[in-house]
Amino acid sequence: MAVSNGLIWSASLVVSVYALISISKVFRYYFKFVFFMAAVVFFSTILIPVMIWQPRSWKNGYRTSWSIRLISKMVGVNWQIRGQENVVKNNGAVVVINHQSALDMLVLADLFPFFDGLTNIAKKEILYYGTYGFASWLQGTIFIDRANSGKAVETLNKTAEHIRKNKLKLTMFPEGTRNGGKELLPFKKGAFHVAIASQLPIQPIVIAKYPFLDAKTHTFGSGTSHVKILPPISTVGLTKADMDQLIERTRSTMNDAYQSLSNEAL
Repeated sequence: MAVSNGLIWSASLVVSVYALISISKVFRYYFKFVFFMAAVVFFSTILIPVMIWQPRSWKNGYRTSWSIRLISKMVGVNWQIRGQENVVKNNGAVVVINHQSALDMLVLADLFPFFDGLTNIAKKEILYYGTYGFASWLQGTIFIDRANSGKAVETLNKTAEHIRKNKLKLTMFPEGTRNGGKELLPFKKGAFHVAIASQLPIQPIVIAKYPFLDAKTHTFGSGTSHVKILPPISTVGLTKADMDQLIERTRSTMNDAYQSLSNEAL
């Protein structure tokens, strides 16, 4: 009898959730985000026993990226990626991407198969996010203390040598915060400091404005967004004196592509 009551209760809960998802845009928005984050933590956790045999290796990202690509399908979003011919080969690079939402994690997972040595940089607080933080550490994520500028610069200097020596592709969000506006925000210097210090190219990647997501109206639907890998920008011979010019060139190129792709996606 208890089993029967449990099944009835579970079925009622599923029907209720489905009904709320169907009729309430706000409920659907929060439910899909909670599901997305829970699924990321779940897959990160169950993959730890496999990843632990190659600690701090970017190759562990192959495993987690596969699971996160599955999450994209589960929440009803797809990514149309162009410009694969522009990917830097046989060398390290600093990959700069515009930042809109936590869903950018799904884009990185879809980009992973096109890049050998793809790794991330993240705020140090993520290291303490339980099993997710541990899984990030196992994948070789580089953690930075953004509250301490001295330590942050020291980490960036070490990172420059690390990615140059190991031919890694370091992903960074130069806007520094989430932005879904009509144009990109001014870029911060961190990514360009690493690129100049390592003399490695900048690899710009642009994600069109998400047509299925709007935080202001609590919209999280289904759909496809466009992603474009742009040609690399060389930093060979550049010094800190050239940083502002490099930033402006990169932002201008990415902003033009962002507006064009967004118009197409919307």
